[in-house]
Amino acid sequence: MKNIDRRKWLRTVGLSGGFAVLGGFETLAAESYISKTLNKKDSLVRLSSNENPFGPSNKVREVISNSYDVACRYPFSKLSDLVLMIAEKEGVSKDHVVISGGSGEGLCAAGLTYAMRGGEIIAADPTFNQLMRYAENFGAYIHRVPVDKSMNHDLDAMANRITGKTGLIYICNPNNPTGTIIDKTKLKNFITAVDDQAMIFSDEAYYDFITVPEYPSMVELVKEGRNVIVSKTFSKVYGMAGMRIGYMIARPDIASRLKKSIMANTNILAIEAAKTAMADDDFYKFSLQKNEEGKSLIYDTLQTLGLEYIKSHTNFVFFKSGRHIDALIAAMLKENVQIGRPFPPFYNWARISTGRIEEVEQFNKALKKVMS
Repeated sequence: MKNIDRRKWLRTVGLSGGFAVLGGFETLAAESYISKTLNKKDSLVRLSSNENPFGPSNKVREVISNSYDVACRYPFSKLSDLVLMIAEKEGVSKDHVVISGGSGEGLCAAGLTYAMRGGEIIAADPTFNQLMRYAENFGAYIHRVPVDKSMNHDLDAMANRITGKTGLIYICNPNNPTGTIIDKTKLKNFITAVDDQAMIFSDEAYYDFITVPEYPSMVELVKEGRNVIVSKTFSKVYGMAGMRIGYMIARPDIASRLKKSIMANTNILAIEAAKTAMADDDFYKFSLQKNEEGKSLIYDTLQTLGLEYIKSHTNFVFFKSGRHIDALIAAMLKENVQIGRPFPPFYNWARISTGRIEEVEQFNKALKKVMS
């Protein structure tokens, strides 16, 4: 789905104004599919890892089944078709595209490329830490900058941390675990002001869930030739977290450097699945709708309990439980609900992923019991 299609979708169903309902045969077909595939044997409700429990879609499953005969082949012969599809979707040439075994591999490659052996990385705190933790193993130093009072990136403070050794500035937008997005004008101004001093890495794993119409991907700045790397994934809205395939968009000379640091390539089944997923608009819309429904139910429960939370632009909600996260995790597990891990220094906050509606309802019931 191209970005313009996503924007039309947001306007059509009114996601920018809150809860939305998608009617018609698409929902009926998807509901039928869900009821058939729900695992009744596993009583644990897994709402801890920001996965999309509805995917891969039926079309993706079909193409995977039909691709086993070529699974004995190395993926390189099939990779070019996917690269061309991604390039068309993002509006760039194919030499801007870097495919990796999950977007996490792309993060690791960027950290290795721009910050090893004493280089410095600047990142918000808390945020998704895979890039920083990997780079630290190779001698990088991390400047962790606390989020501001609105739980968002403090861009001014991050700019003040730049030194002559800064190799990369990591921006997770929307941010994990807070679910916040940066004002688009502030973000662009920040990047254009500092990208001559350090590479900017814009992690857009949750970009598809943003409910602000016309919110830009930083691919726009890549097209302008800026020092920006944008990472995206098939793990979230497409429901393919277990298949490990993602990609980065960067200026061709930057993309070439990143490719040299990629160690975990993807596989031929994931490539065929990704090509099909990109063309499956029905499932894309369905995933967005169900995510909004799940968040709405979670918000209602948090409001009933009087718990502070952040309106999310992702497939999870970050809320203030008032309890140490370790104790809350243990209490919720007793109710067969698994919630997100600790995100220091916010030990009295918790992250809950959206899941199937019946799973969200079980979480709501369990949280009310635990908090009482």
